[in-house]
Amino acid sequence: MSGGIERIDPAGLSPARGFSHAVVATGSRLVLLAGQTALDAGGRIVPGDLVAQFETALANLTTALRAAGGAPHHLARVTVYATDVAAYRARSRELGAVWRRLAGRHYPAMAVVGVVRLWDAEALVELDGLAVLP
Repeated sequence: MSGGIERIDPAGLSPARGFSHAVVATGSRLVLLAGQTALDAGGRIVPGDLVAQFETALANLTTALRAAGGAPHHLARVTVYATDVAAYRARSRELGAVWRRLAGRHYPAMAVVGVVRLWDAEALVELDGLAVLP
């Protein structure tokens, strides 16, 4: 249990690597986090590949979460929208390293959804989330 969140990974399911199979929210404050892309403070997509954009998008998501009084270990659910799921899969080790550096080893329930394009045409990835604060 960490910060009002219990992560559950049943033995009968495939090993959870980089996500949790289920997350039970036991806290009292729910934070809904809007989709974050790799926008800089000026509203422009940062240059770079998928990993660089993922890093900025995750930093933006955790910045919004911290502003709401939370921390990465409070994340209960994150959805990743990727314009190229095959590229996302191919770079999963690098993306996982970015996650661990910025958000630690507390993994929320996660999904990766392939999309044709995002709001900003240059964006390769977007993350939204749900956090439970104690």
